[in-house]
Amino acid sequence: MDKQALLKQYYSHLIALERKAPLTADTYRFEIRRFLDWLDENNLTADKNAHNTVGFADVTHYLDSRRTIDGIDSRSAAKAVSVLKSFFRFISDQKVYPDTDDQGTAADRISFLEAPRPGRRLPEVLNNGDADLLFGLIDTATPLGIRNRAIYGLIYSAGLRISELVTLNIQDVILEEGVARVRGKGSKERLVIFGPESTVWLRLYLDEVRPLFVRHRRSPAFFVSRHGRRLSRKGIWKNYKALAAQAGISTKLHTLRHTFATELLSGGADLRSVQELLGHADLATTQIYTHVDSAYLREKHRQYLPQLKNWTQA
Repeated sequence: MDKQALLKQYYSHLIALERKAPLTADTYRFEIRRFLDWLDENNLTADKNAHNTVGFADVTHYLDSRRTIDGIDSRSAAKAVSVLKSFFRFISDQKVYPDTDDQGTAADRISFLEAPRPGRRLPEVLNNGDADLLFGLIDTATPLGIRNRAIYGLIYSAGLRISELVTLNIQDVILEEGVARVRGKGSKERLVIFGPESTVWLRLYLDEVRPLFVRHRRSPAFFVSRHGRRLSRKGIWKNYKALAAQAGISTKLHTLRHTFATELLSGGADLRSVQELLGHADLATTQIYTHVDSAYLREKHRQYLPQLKNWTQA
């Protein structure tokens, strides 16, 4: 079986049997394509049974290369281990290749592979004024600028994941109420709220820009490309990266969602409400946003310990 056929069969397996969401299945398939390419580059696919004779040492070397060359962190490495185990179980269960040695099935050979324990990282958030700086650099005199301003403003105002934004349809957004229905992880639906400023840009996009892009096409997608097709995550990421570089700010698109959650909690919102708005299944995931900015802590320390001023001036 050639590589493309194997990837196609694995993707179908993820959707039909493991009940993975399409976006998750895409991520798994991409990781395995990278793994199979690495096998080719290292001459580990010389015979038709090579994918089944690859063992623990080979997979370990692959993960080492991902760390040293691609610079992935422990969290990404743990995800890669999970995907690889899924793929090797698929090979074994579906008997894609016959077992040709006495080392057991493909899944057996990497069963002892352990994922690194991901460190608990504080979410990256925008500093005061950074969001205004970013949004102010968008050229809203152009149709694309209006669309991008509506996109980033909605992510920031409603705390959306990028996958939730690109799957929005026209009927999901109720501008008059300032609410939208989104499909989160595991295809779970929830209602999110966005503010008046976001409503203004969404209406401007919907009334003046989207018709220019869609033209004669019939598309249910809320956000579309200039060619009238549903926007991809990759395109939105690329545009945001260019905007952040222009602003001289080191930030990722997901930072807007982190900032949304952090500002809600700083403003007095309770943890359960923020959990609902973010679509977190576990409250522990939301609790990471309860961190307090160190500058704020320092200011309060100075306020309640005035003598600290004398120490710092000495």
